[in-house]
Amino acid sequence: MTGLVEDYKNKYEDEINKRNECENNFVLMKKDTDAAYMVKVELEAKVDGLSDEVEFLRQLYDAEINELQTQIRDVSVVVEMDNSRDLDMDAIIAEVRAQYEEVANRSRAEAESWYQNKYAEMQKSAGRYDDDLKSTRAEIADMNRRIMRLQSEIEMVKVQ
Repeated sequence: MTGLVEDYKNKYEDEINKRNECENNFVLMKKDTDAAYMVKVELEAKVDGLSDEVEFLRQLYDAEINELQTQIRDVSVVVEMDNSRDLDMDAIIAEVRAQYEEVANRSRAEAESWYQNKYAEMQKSAGRYDDDLKSTRAEIADMNRRIMRLQSEIEMVKVQ
């Protein structure tokens, strides 16, 4: 009887240990499950936010596309096509030559106008310098007359 009691006691202790171990495993699994659930909730919130953003952007882009299409409808385009498959090198060369000549003529005209402007500026400055020279000569002549008059006055004073 004592042996049976010991046997049942050992089995009871083993069962209690197994139960405690299972409870610990249950608690750990519950924590893992709760953490996974929280991650799931966060991800779902992110998905909802991103879905709303995508929908908003889709509506925005649709509105822009509609606006651009209305603008395109108002514009009429005339397209001319030349279906000739031959390259007319003479015409192309003549067109390029005409463009180069036009550019050269424009450059020549710009250079000519620049030189004319420079020439006009130089003439103005030469005119100013000429006027300055004349006024300086007039001053020198006036000073020479004064000098002569003063010298003659000095001679007169000496003579007296």
